[in-house]
Amino acid sequence: YQVDAFTDQRFAGNPAAVCVLDAWLPEATMQAIAAENNLAETAFVVPNGERYGIRWFTPTAEVALCGHATLASAKVLLDHYHPLRTLQHFDTRLSGPVSVAKEGEWYVLDFPADMPGLVAAPQGLFDALRTQAVPVFKGKTDLVVLYPNEQAVLALSPDIRALERIDARGVICTAPGDEVD
Repeated sequence: YQVDAFTDQRFAGNPAAVCVLDAWLPEATMQAIAAENNLAETAFVVPNGERYGIRWFTPTAEVALCGHATLASAKVLLDHYHPLRTLQHFDTRLSGPVSVAKEGEWYVLDFPADMPGLVAAPQGLFDALRTQAVPVFKGKTDLVVLYPNEQAVLALSPDIRALERIDARGVICTAPGDEVD
């Protein structure tokens, strides 16, 4: 299946492939399927009683967690395989249990929390962001840089090459906003 998540229009949103299997395929086979699909993620799901195991692959690697491909997997399972269910639980290999509830036409994700803690900024972070020091938090894999206001975030012009050298999967810059954060 190919599902466009986060939209109600065809050929919009965030596409994900979903492969419903009876048993796990070899990793190399799942990776090859994901490469051929050439979407941000391909989800593979395998039944385990009422639950399903789920794994996500990009065209080049397996990832620990993927929201839109989980949403797509739940839609496929709840619409085509278990239409009387309104809740689908998944067991992940790397991120713990996740679930998706169907509420009318909406699907609601319940993912594990990744509560970041205050840390010292990694060397080179503020040079890469081209800003002065502000509080930095770290979750499992990402850094969260907290600016004092929305204008500070809008003014960012980071050195992307320098950011690639920072030891983190991603760097998230945020602030209290005028209307939203």
